[in-house]
Amino acid sequence: MAQVKVYVTLKPALLDAQGKVVQGALQQLGYEDVTQVRVGKYIEMTVADGTRAPAVEAQVKEMCDRLLANPVIEDYKFEVEA
Repeated sequence: MAQVKVYVTLKPALLDAQGKVVQGALQQLGYEDVTQVRVGKYIEMTVADGTRAPAVEAQVKEMCDRLLANPVIEDYKFEVEA
């Protein structure tokens, strides 16, 4: 089985309102050194045995493009571990 880890974040040019709220809360708690926070999604999947690595990567890319990320406003990256 292959383990897949997908990381989805807003594109850098977009304002991350949730990240700003977290940053403000951290600073109120005394963590003044925090200058930027970006909030995203982390997704783990398990892919059945027998699927070749290139096919897994192609499938995960398709999943991200079609469902897991909004390519208009979000970037994604993923790791496949055999």
